[in-house]
Amino acid sequence: MRRREFIRLFSSTAVAWPLAARAQQTAKVPRIGYLSPGSPPASPAFWQGMRDLGYVEDKNIFVEYRWAEGEPARLPDLAAELIRLNVDVIFALGPAAFAMKSAATTTPVVFTTHADPVEAGFVSSLGRPDGTFSGLTLMAPELAGKRLALLKEAVPTARSVAVLVNTANPGMQSTLRHLQAASLTLEVKLQILDARAANEVEASLARTDSRRASALYVSLDPLFLEHRARIVDWAAKERLPALYDVKEFVQAGGLMSYGPDLADLFRRVPYYVDRILKGAKPADLPVEQPTKFVLTINLKTATALGLQVPPTLLARADEVIE
Repeated sequence: MRRREFIRLFSSTAVAWPLAARAQQTAKVPRIGYLSPGSPPASPAFWQGMRDLGYVEDKNIFVEYRWAEGEPARLPDLAAELIRLNVDVIFALGPAAFAMKSAATTTPVVFTTHADPVEAGFVSSLGRPDGTFSGLTLMAPELAGKRLALLKEAVPTARSVAVLVNTANPGMQSTLRHLQAASLTLEVKLQILDARAANEVEASLARTDSRRASALYVSLDPLFLEHRARIVDWAAKERLPALYDVKEFVQAGGLMSYGPDLADLFRRVPYYVDRILKGAKPADLPVEQPTKFVLTINLKTATALGLQVPPTLLARADEVIE
Protein backbone atom coordinates (compact mmCIF):
# COMPACT_ATOMS: atom_id res chain seq x y z
CA MET A 1 0.00 0.00 0.00
CA ARG A 2 1.34 3.40 -0.91
CA ARG A 3 2.32 5.70 1.94
CA ARG A 4 -0.27 8.37 1.00
CA GLU A 5 -3.11 5.79 0.84
CA PHE A 6 -2.04 4.33 4.19
CA ILE A 7 -2.13 7.74 5.87
CA ARG A 8 -5.56 8.48 4.40
CA LEU A 9 -6.94 5.12 5.59
CA PHE A 10 -5.42 5.50 9.04
CA SER A 11 -6.77 9.03 9.41
CA SER A 12 -10.34 8.06 8.42
CA THR A 13 -10.26 5.07 10.80
CA ALA A 14 -8.93 7.22 13.64
CA VAL A 15 -11.78 9.67 13.14
CA ALA A 16 -14.49 7.01 12.79
CA TRP A 17 -13.48 5.03 15.88
CA PRO A 18 -14.11 7.72 18.50
CA LEU A 19 -17.35 8.67 16.75
CA ALA A 20 -18.54 5.07 16.93
CA ALA A 21 -17.40 4.82 20.53
CA ARG A 22 -19.25 8.02 21.49
CA ALA A 23 -22.37 6.81 19.70
CA GLN A 24 -22.25 3.56 21.67
CA GLN A 25 -21.71 5.42 24.94
CA THR A 26 -24.59 7.83 24.33
CA ALA A 27 -27.03 5.18 23.02
CA LYS A 28 -30.28 5.54 24.90
CA VAL A 29 -30.85 2.87 27.50
CA PRO A 30 -34.63 2.32 27.90
CA ARG A 31 -36.24 3.10 31.23
CA ILE A 32 -39.36 1.48 32.56
CA GLY A 33 -41.50 2.39 35.53
CA TYR A 34 -42.59 -0.29 38.02
CA LEU A 35 -45.60 0.86 40.06
CA SER A 36 -46.80 -1.45 42.81
CA PRO A 37 -49.32 -1.11 45.64
CA GLY A 38 -47.07 -3.33 47.73
CA SER A 39 -43.48 -3.38 48.95
CA PRO A 40 -40.12 -4.50 47.48
CA PRO A 41 -38.79 -6.69 46.03
CA ALA A 42 -40.08 -6.96 42.48
CA SER A 43 -41.51 -10.29 41.36
CA PRO A 44 -38.71 -12.81 40.64
CA ALA A 45 -40.85 -14.21 37.81
CA PHE A 46 -41.01 -10.75 36.22
CA TRP A 47 -37.23 -10.44 36.20
CA GLN A 48 -36.81 -13.99 34.98
CA GLY A 49 -38.99 -13.07 32.03
CA MET A 50 -36.94 -9.92 31.42
CA ARG A 51 -33.68 -11.89 31.49
CA ASP A 52 -35.12 -14.44 29.09
CA LEU A 53 -35.60 -11.56 26.65
CA GLY A 54 -32.04 -10.35 27.15
CA TYR A 55 -32.62 -7.50 29.62
CA VAL A 56 -30.21 -6.95 32.51
CA GLU A 57 -31.08 -4.29 35.07
CA ASP A 58 -28.71 -1.30 35.16
CA LYS A 59 -26.92 -2.55 32.04
CA ASN A 60 -29.28 -2.42 29.08
CA ILE A 61 -32.39 -1.31 30.95
CA PHE A 62 -33.09 0.99 33.87
CA VAL A 63 -36.05 0.62 36.22
CA GLU A 64 -37.71 3.33 38.28
CA TYR A 65 -39.47 1.57 41.17
CA ARG A 66 -42.32 3.14 43.08
CA TRP A 67 -43.91 1.27 46.01
CA ALA A 68 -47.11 2.24 47.82
CA GLU A 69 -46.12 0.02 50.76
CA GLY A 70 -49.70 -1.19 51.26
CA GLU A 71 -51.15 2.34 51.23
CA PRO A 72 -53.29 2.68 48.06
CA ALA A 73 -53.80 6.41 48.67
CA ARG A 74 -50.15 6.95 47.72
CA LEU A 75 -50.56 5.50 44.22
CA PRO A 76 -51.72 8.68 42.40
CA ASP A 77 -48.68 10.65 43.59
CA LEU A 78 -46.34 7.80 42.69
CA ALA A 79 -47.93 7.52 39.26
CA ALA A 80 -47.39 11.25 38.72
CA GLU A 81 -43.72 10.85 39.67
CA LEU A 82 -43.19 8.18 37.03
CA ILE A 83 -44.87 10.31 34.39
CA ARG A 84 -42.62 13.26 35.23
CA LEU A 85 -39.58 11.01 34.84
CA ASN A 86 -40.62 10.42 31.23
CA VAL A 87 -40.06 6.66 31.30
CA ASP A 88 -40.65 4.68 28.12
CA VAL A 89 -43.29 2.32 29.53
CA ILE A 90 -44.89 1.73 32.93
CA PHE A 91 -45.79 -1.62 34.45
CA ALA A 92 -48.74 -1.08 36.82
CA LEU A 93 -49.51 -3.95 39.16
CA GLY A 94 -53.09 -4.53 40.26
CA PRO A 95 -54.83 -1.39 41.61
CA ALA A 96 -51.87 0.70 40.42
CA ALA A 97 -53.40 0.52 36.94
CA PHE A 98 -56.31 2.65 38.15
CA ALA A 99 -53.88 5.30 39.36
CA MET A 100 -52.29 5.36 35.91
CA LYS A 101 -55.71 5.65 34.30
CA SER A 102 -56.64 8.59 36.53
CA ALA A 103 -53.36 10.26 35.59
CA ALA A 104 -54.54 10.30 31.96
CA THR A 105 -50.99 9.74 30.74
CA THR A 106 -49.92 9.13 27.15
CA THR A 107 -47.08 6.91 28.40
CA PRO A 108 -47.69 3.25 27.40
CA VAL A 109 -48.93 1.22 30.37
CA VAL A 110 -48.72 -2.53 30.83
CA PHE A 111 -51.09 -3.75 33.53
CA THR A 112 -51.96 -6.82 35.50
CA THR A 113 -55.40 -6.51 37.01
CA HIS A 114 -58.09 -8.51 38.75
CA ALA A 115 -60.75 -6.22 37.31
CA ASP A 116 -62.47 -6.45 33.95
CA PRO A 117 -60.20 -4.21 31.79
CA VAL A 118 -63.12 -3.23 29.56
CA GLU A 119 -65.49 -2.42 32.43
CA ALA A 120 -62.66 -0.54 34.18
CA GLY A 121 -62.11 1.58 31.10
CA PHE A 122 -58.51 0.50 30.46
CA VAL A 123 -59.25 -0.85 26.99
CA SER A 124 -62.05 -0.78 24.41
CA SER A 125 -61.94 -4.56 24.01
CA LEU A 126 -59.63 -7.40 24.98
CA GLY A 127 -58.74 -8.14 21.37
CA ARG A 128 -58.24 -4.53 20.33
CA PRO A 129 -57.30 -2.26 23.27
CA ASP A 130 -57.35 0.94 21.14
CA GLY A 131 -55.43 3.07 23.62
CA THR A 132 -52.23 3.36 25.65
CA PHE A 133 -53.05 0.42 27.96
CA SER A 134 -52.65 -3.33 27.49
CA GLY A 135 -51.47 -6.31 29.50
CA LEU A 136 -52.85 -9.25 31.40
CA THR A 137 -55.98 -9.74 33.43
CA LEU A 138 -56.80 -12.20 36.18
CA MET A 139 -60.42 -11.47 35.34
CA ALA A 140 -62.42 -14.47 36.36
CA PRO A 141 -64.94 -13.22 38.93
CA GLU A 142 -67.26 -16.04 37.95
CA LEU A 143 -64.73 -18.40 39.57
CA ALA A 144 -65.59 -16.94 42.96
CA GLY A 145 -68.65 -19.17 43.12
CA LYS A 146 -66.62 -22.23 42.18
CA ARG A 147 -64.08 -21.41 44.86
CA LEU A 148 -66.80 -21.13 47.47
CA ALA A 149 -68.17 -24.50 46.33
CA LEU A 150 -64.69 -26.05 46.70
CA LEU A 151 -64.44 -24.67 50.22
CA LYS A 152 -67.86 -26.08 51.08
CA GLU A 153 -66.79 -29.43 49.63
CA ALA A 154 -63.70 -29.43 51.84
CA VAL A 155 -65.73 -28.32 54.88
CA PRO A 156 -69.24 -29.77 54.37
CA THR A 157 -70.40 -28.52 57.78
CA ALA A 158 -69.66 -24.88 56.92
CA ARG A 159 -72.75 -22.72 57.33
CA SER A 160 -71.06 -19.34 57.57
CA VAL A 161 -67.92 -18.18 55.79
CA ALA A 162 -65.86 -15.08 56.58
CA VAL A 163 -64.79 -13.33 53.36
CA LEU A 164 -61.75 -11.03 53.39
CA VAL A 165 -61.98 -8.41 50.62
CA ASN A 166 -60.52 -5.05 49.68
CA THR A 167 -63.49 -3.03 48.45
CA ALA A 168 -61.10 -0.27 47.33
CA ASN A 169 -60.14 -2.65 44.54
CA PRO A 170 -62.64 -1.85 41.74
CA GLY A 171 -62.58 -5.45 40.53
CA MET A 172 -63.97 -6.69 43.84
CA GLN A 173 -67.60 -5.71 43.29
CA SER A 174 -68.08 -8.25 40.52
CA THR A 175 -66.44 -10.93 42.67
CA LEU A 176 -68.76 -10.14 45.57
CA ARG A 177 -71.82 -10.42 43.33
CA HIS A 178 -70.77 -13.91 42.23
CA LEU A 179 -70.00 -14.91 45.82
CA GLN A 180 -73.40 -13.74 47.03
CA ALA A 181 -75.17 -15.66 44.27
CA ALA A 182 -73.20 -18.84 45.03
CA SER A 183 -73.83 -18.52 48.76
CA LEU A 184 -77.57 -18.77 48.17
CA THR A 185 -77.18 -21.98 46.20
CA LEU A 186 -74.77 -23.47 48.74
CA GLU A 187 -76.88 -22.26 51.69
CA VAL A 188 -73.91 -20.48 53.23
CA LYS A 189 -73.99 -17.11 54.97
CA LEU A 190 -71.16 -14.68 54.23
CA GLN A 191 -69.45 -12.36 56.71
CA ILE A 192 -67.77 -9.64 54.64
CA LEU A 193 -64.53 -8.32 56.16
CA ASP A 194 -63.17 -5.23 54.42
CA ALA A 195 -59.47 -4.30 54.58
CA ARG A 196 -58.19 -1.47 52.37
CA ALA A 197 -54.70 -0.92 53.80
CA ALA A 198 -51.96 -2.94 55.48
CA ASN A 199 -52.89 -1.75 58.97
CA GLU A 200 -56.48 -2.92 58.48
CA VAL A 201 -55.83 -6.56 57.58
CA GLU A 202 -55.53 -8.07 61.05
CA ALA A 203 -58.16 -5.71 62.50
CA SER A 204 -60.64 -6.86 59.85
CA LEU A 205 -59.89 -10.51 60.49
CA ALA A 206 -60.39 -9.93 64.20
CA ARG A 207 -63.98 -8.89 63.48
CA THR A 208 -64.78 -12.44 62.39
CA ASP A 209 -67.60 -13.89 64.45
CA SER A 210 -65.81 -17.05 65.62
CA ARG A 211 -69.08 -18.41 67.02
CA ARG A 212 -70.57 -18.48 63.53
CA ALA A 213 -67.81 -18.58 60.89
CA SER A 214 -66.54 -22.08 60.17
CA ALA A 215 -64.29 -21.21 57.23
CA LEU A 216 -62.44 -18.29 55.62
CA TYR A 217 -62.36 -17.13 52.01
CA VAL A 218 -59.56 -14.70 51.06
CA SER A 219 -60.10 -12.85 47.78
CA LEU A 220 -57.24 -12.04 45.45
CA ASP A 221 -55.66 -8.65 46.08
CA PRO A 222 -52.01 -7.48 46.03
CA LEU A 223 -52.44 -6.23 49.60
CA PHE A 224 -53.42 -9.67 50.87
CA LEU A 225 -50.80 -11.42 48.76
CA GLU A 226 -48.07 -9.28 50.29
CA HIS A 227 -49.30 -10.04 53.81
CA ARG A 228 -50.16 -13.67 53.17
CA ALA A 229 -47.98 -14.95 56.03
CA ARG A 230 -49.95 -12.88 58.54
CA ILE A 231 -53.28 -14.03 57.11
CA VAL A 232 -52.29 -17.70 56.99
CA ASP A 233 -50.96 -17.54 60.57
CA TRP A 234 -54.17 -15.94 61.77
CA ALA A 235 -56.28 -18.66 60.14
CA ALA A 236 -54.10 -21.34 61.72
CA LYS A 237 -54.37 -19.73 65.16
CA GLU A 238 -58.15 -19.50 64.85
CA ARG A 239 -58.28 -23.02 63.39
CA LEU A 240 -60.30 -21.81 60.40
CA PRO A 241 -60.04 -23.78 57.14
CA ALA A 242 -59.30 -21.20 54.47
CA LEU A 243 -59.42 -21.03 50.69
CA TYR A 244 -57.34 -18.58 48.68
CA ASP A 245 -57.29 -17.52 45.05
CA VAL A 246 -53.63 -18.37 44.38
CA LYS A 247 -51.24 -21.09 45.53
CA GLU A 248 -48.71 -18.70 47.07
CA PHE A 249 -50.92 -18.72 50.17
CA VAL A 250 -50.93 -22.52 50.29
CA GLN A 251 -47.15 -22.59 49.91
CA ALA A 252 -47.08 -20.31 52.97
CA GLY A 253 -49.16 -22.82 54.93
CA GLY A 254 -52.72 -22.10 53.82
CA LEU A 255 -55.18 -24.95 53.33
CA MET A 256 -56.18 -24.72 49.67
CA SER A 257 -56.38 -22.47 46.62
CA TYR A 258 -57.87 -22.40 43.18
CA GLY A 259 -56.73 -19.89 40.62
CA PRO A 260 -54.27 -18.86 37.93
CA ASP A 261 -50.51 -19.31 38.15
CA LEU A 262 -49.19 -15.89 39.21
CA ALA A 263 -45.60 -16.74 38.34
CA ASP A 264 -46.65 -17.56 34.80
CA LEU A 265 -48.56 -14.28 34.64
CA PHE A 266 -45.55 -12.21 35.71
CA ARG A 267 -43.30 -14.04 33.26
CA ARG A 268 -45.64 -12.83 30.49
CA VAL A 269 -45.49 -9.14 31.46
CA PRO A 270 -41.99 -8.65 29.96
CA TYR A 271 -43.35 -9.73 26.58
CA TYR A 272 -45.51 -6.59 26.53
CA VAL A 273 -42.70 -4.39 27.85
CA ASP A 274 -40.32 -5.71 25.20
CA ARG A 275 -42.79 -5.27 22.34
CA ILE A 276 -43.50 -1.67 23.35
CA LEU A 277 -39.81 -0.82 23.73
CA LYS A 278 -39.31 -2.14 20.20
CA GLY A 279 -41.99 0.14 18.78
CA ALA A 280 -45.28 -1.71 19.17
CA LYS A 281 -48.30 0.22 20.39
CA PRO A 282 -50.40 -1.05 23.31
CA ALA A 283 -53.46 -0.56 21.10
CA ASP A 284 -52.22 -3.41 18.90
CA LEU A 285 -51.40 -5.84 21.72
CA PRO A 286 -54.43 -7.94 22.78
CA VAL A 287 -55.08 -8.34 26.50
CA GLU A 288 -54.34 -11.86 27.74
CA GLN A 289 -56.62 -13.79 30.08
CA PRO A 290 -55.66 -16.77 32.24
CA THR A 291 -56.40 -20.09 30.58
CA LYS A 292 -55.14 -22.51 33.23
CA PHE A 293 -56.37 -22.68 36.82
CA VAL A 294 -54.66 -24.75 39.49
CA LEU A 295 -56.17 -26.46 42.52
CA THR A 296 -53.60 -26.76 45.32
CA ILE A 297 -54.17 -28.48 48.67
CA ASN A 298 -51.90 -28.53 51.73
CA LEU A 299 -52.45 -31.84 53.50
CA LYS A 300 -50.13 -30.89 56.34
CA THR A 301 -52.37 -27.94 57.14
CA ALA A 302 -55.49 -30.12 56.83
CA THR A 303 -54.04 -32.55 59.38
CA ALA A 304 -53.21 -29.70 61.78
CA LEU A 305 -56.82 -28.52 61.50
CA GLY A 306 -58.15 -32.03 62.05
CA LEU A 307 -59.79 -31.84 58.64
CA GLN A 308 -60.32 -34.89 56.45
CA VAL A 309 -60.13 -33.71 52.84
CA PRO A 310 -62.59 -35.74 50.71
CA PRO A 311 -60.77 -38.19 48.39
CA THR A 312 -62.79 -36.90 45.44
CA LEU A 313 -61.41 -33.40 46.06
CA LEU A 314 -57.83 -34.67 46.45
CA ALA A 315 -58.15 -36.57 43.19
CA ARG A 316 -58.90 -33.32 41.34
CA ALA A 317 -55.99 -31.41 42.88
CA ASP A 318 -53.21 -30.34 40.52
CA GLU A 319 -50.74 -30.04 43.38
CA VAL A 320 -50.78 -31.59 46.85
CA ILE A 321 -48.38 -30.38 49.53
CA GLU A 322 -47.60 -33.03 52.14
